[in-house]
Amino acid sequence: MGDVIIRAAAANHQIRAFAAVTKELTEEARKAHNTSPAATAALGRLLSAGAMMGVMMKGEKDLLTIQIKSQGPLKGITVTADANGNVKGYVGNPDVILPANAKGKLDVSTAVGDGFLNVIKDLGLKDPYIGQTALQTGEIADDLTYYFATSEQVPSSVGLGVLMERNNTVRQAGGFIVQLMPFAEEGVISQLEENVRKVTSVTDILEEKDMPEYLLERVLAGMEIEINDKIPVRFTCNCSKERVAKALISIGRKDLTEMIDEGKEIELNCHFCNKNYTFQVDELRQLLKQSK
Repeated sequence: MGDVIIRAAAANHQIRAFAAVTKELTEEARKAHNTSPAATAALGRLLSAGAMMGVMMKGEKDLLTIQIKSQGPLKGITVTADANGNVKGYVGNPDVILPANAKGKLDVSTAVGDGFLNVIKDLGLKDPYIGQTALQTGEIADDLTYYFATSEQVPSSVGLGVLMERNNTVRQAGGFIVQLMPFAEEGVISQLEENVRKVTSVTDILEEKDMPEYLLERVLAGMEIEINDKIPVRFTCNCSKERVAKALISIGRKDLTEMIDEGKEIELNCHFCNKNYTFQVDELRQLLKQSK
């Protein structure tokens, strides 16, 4: 089974829930950016969250961007997702190396450091929705739980995890987002809080059974679960040489002329997938003819 997100409801629709298995896309991101284990763990967590938050959106062309702007050695993370299970992202410093934390785990919190979490939703309106909260722990799941409660006023619980192999490839990755509806009863709230307290590790659960349904069964134990949708999810970038060429045209004739006068090819890099695009001088001259 490839990476997938499930969308579900529980407790007679008093809870809406999302769960994802994202091992393959996290490994794709690791290979694309050659990330260290700590960087892979941080990026994989935010990719999982971004993918689930992306499918929360209703419009086919809606876009979500999550930015972690922080002071830690990771130098921030950016993830972009759409409503169709496509997600991409990168970290500021893919080479960050840190000792394990006190629990013997990858020290994502120290890698991220202090800073802010920005959530930007482009819903096709005149202005995008922008929400910002201060990072609480740098563990990402905690920070998103806080974001949902304070910025969107939706009581939520977020769990995310990435487990690495000894050869630094991705062994497990995934997560869940569960949210209480405004009409949720006290008994349901208490049951969910108790269940969430028992979930100490997303990846331990995925090691037992590598399925998003099983993850939700643990988080929503004792509640009737209704699976509404299953959405394939993938790490993919929509960059192309044509898109990069349009970006070059947009910088203006002056800068393009200076590049041509240097008489050297130029190479541009896509931050999201780390692919390079080369333009020869003759190609730059063609772009100059197209610029205004």
